[in-house]
Formats: sequence, C-alpha cells, structure tokens
Amino acid sequence: MKKITKTNTMAAIFTPKKTVFLLFFFLFFNAFWAQNIQLSKDAKVSVITCGLGNESYSLFGHTAIRIKDDANFIDAVYNYGAFDFNTPNFVPKFAKGDLEYFAVVHRYTDFINQYTYENRSVDEQELQIPLQLKQQLFENLNTSLASGDSHYTYKFIDKNCTSMVVDIINKTLGSNIITKKVDTDLTYRSILFPYFDYHFYEKLGTSIIFGSKVDQLGTKLFLPQELQKSLKLIQYKNQPLAPENQTLLHFEESHLSSWWNNIYTYILVIALLVILNKKGIHYGYFTLMGIVGLFFLFMGFYSDHLELTNNYNVLLFNPLLLVLVVFYAQKNRVWSYRFSLLNLIALAVYLGILINKAHLLIVMPMVLTSAYFLIQIALKNKKPIPLII
Repeated sequence: MKKITKTNTMAAIFTPKKTVFLLFFFLFFNAFWAQNIQLSKDAKVSVITCGLGNESYSLFGHTAIRIKDDANFIDAVYNYGAFDFNTPNFVPKFAKGDLEYFAVVHRYTDFINQYTYENRSVDEQELQIPLQLKQQLFENLNTSLASGDSHYTYKFIDKNCTSMVVDIINKTLGSNIITKKVDTDLTYRSILFPYFDYHFYEKLGTSIIFGSKVDQLGTKLFLPQELQKSLKLIQYKNQPLAPENQTLLHFEESHLSSWWNNIYTYILVIALLVILNKKGIHYGYFTLMGIVGLFFLFMGFYSDHLELTNNYNVLLFNPLLLVLVVFYAQKNRVWSYRFSLLNLIALAVYLGILINKAHLLIVMPMVLTSAYFLIQIALKNKKPIPLII
C-alpha cells in the first residue's frame, strides 16, 4: 500500500500503489479544471480548526480551508501537511528536517467522517471577504496544488499546516492581515507545555530536546487553536474577518490513562536510583546521560530544525559525564574529583538558565539526582588534607 500518513498537521489517505500516479494526475487535472469555475455569490470560504487528539500526530490539532459552493456542487477541504511515509530514507529525512510535505484536498464528507471516527471536535470560521477574493483564494489553492507550491519542508514553528493556511490567505488578501493576537507575551515553550498534559514522557522529551529557540516569545502563528482565537480578533477593512465560530462536530475531550506514561513512574525510577545508590548505578546513570547529551549535540549540528539548536539542556545531559565515568572506573581519584566538580559547575549554570523556564520542575528530579551522585563522587575522591601535629 502507498501510504500518505499524518502528523499533528495532517489527515490520512490510503491508496493502492498502482493508483498513486492516477491520483496525482487527477489532482493536477482537477486543479486546472477548477480554475475555470466561477464561484457563485453564495459561495463560502472558511478556516477549519480540528480539536486535539491523543495520538502524537494529533496533540496540537489541525488547520484546513473549506470551500463550499452549492451552486457548483463544491464542498472541499484543503489540508496542508501530508507526507508519504514510504519516502526513501524517511527517518533520516524527518530527523534532518528536509522531509517534503504537501497539500491534499478532500471531499468535505470524507473529511468530517474521519474526524467523527477519531472523536475530535471540528470548528469552522467563515471569512467575511468579497466574492472576488473568495474566487482568488479558490484559484490560489488549486494553483498551489497543481504547480507544486503546496510542497514545502516542514518546520515545527515556522512551516506547518497552520502557517501554510495563514500564508495563502494573507497572499490572497494582499497583506499580512492574519497575525497572532493572543499569547504574544508567552514563550513558545510555555505555549506548548499544556498540550502535553496526560502525555508525560512526550512532555519530558520535548522539554529536553528543544533548545533556546522555543524560549523566544511566541509571536508566530503556528498552532491551530491560536489561529482560531486570533481570527476572532482580526479586522479586515474595518470589519471582523471571521466574527463567528460554528461548531461542526463536538466531542468532550477524553484522555487515555496509561500505567507507565505518567509522572509516577518517572519519580519511581529516580527514587530507586537514589535508594540503590551503588557504584554500578553511577556508571549506568552517567553513561546514559552523557550518551543522550551527545545525541543532542549531534542533532543540533545535523538537523535543520532550528528548535533543536543551541540546546542548553546538554549542561544536564553533559557528554563530559562520559569522561568522568572513564576516570571513575579507572579509580583515578584526581581526575574523578576534577570532572565531578566540573559537572557540578555545569549543573549550577544550567539551574541559572532554567530558573524562569517552563520545564524547570519536570527536569528537577534529574538535576537533584545528578547533583547528589556528583557530590558523592567528589567527596569520595577528594584528596585528604594532611593534619600537622
């Protein structure tokens, strides 16, 4: 099966491998055919905001554009953010940040059925713009599909399903009418943090792998719900651009419970390490922390995802811990002492950086555990001061 799968910005399409060419030929032909359609005066264009889900791809919701014109038998939803899971070297490309994403168009009924199946709410905000701009947006969307302009390299903050929708609407309106109006005084990290509630290890993982970029003020529109809130506040030619929000589907948010994906297992593991507190535990703990730090450094240089660069969390997951483990295993007291102090200094700097960050509390157990083990090693290997009698 040829699989066009989905992340937090996409809907799934499954097509037999032999029909992929026909699918894209149809989309290409249909896009040009659509250029000749003149929308009626009753045509509606709207921004669709899909609710949050429990899967990793759906934690942030989804944004799309709907074109509805009963006179021309049109009811289509344009989705930006699809990708082909069978792309060669998929994982390296995804990690590198050069995996190609693109737009797809669905019949509205298929689109709404998918979200009904997933028990995810769907809201619609109709854009109050003249017919000529509705026509222009319709044509821009279809031209984008046909020409390949809908293909783009995904970036978590800078280029995703929401930003692509904003870009094509602003292009149609002729200026940056749609801008962020809410939470501009919060950092990207603080904005993202609540989305990981009930998904503890995803919250922990993103907290430690994201670098300084997500500590900048969140001035860009990159999340569906932020776009939904901002649209309510935006004026176009002295009139509200999207004054009303219509709920197409409503489901109460449900959160899957997990016996392992929670803070309790995290605290339990940390507590066991501290209670056991043996030399072998020190070896394993610091080796793992150092290897994770090397991975962070590698991703910072390798990946084009700017969110992974300048990652000060390597001060906690310090590759120098690996050097400490070597000297500690060799019973080299002088260098074990020096590297334990060096890593303690790095921890102190890390705490200074972290003091006003959203993920302070979630990493604090690891900070305290590292500090406890390092102090033990330092005291054990400190050169005794001779007494003069």
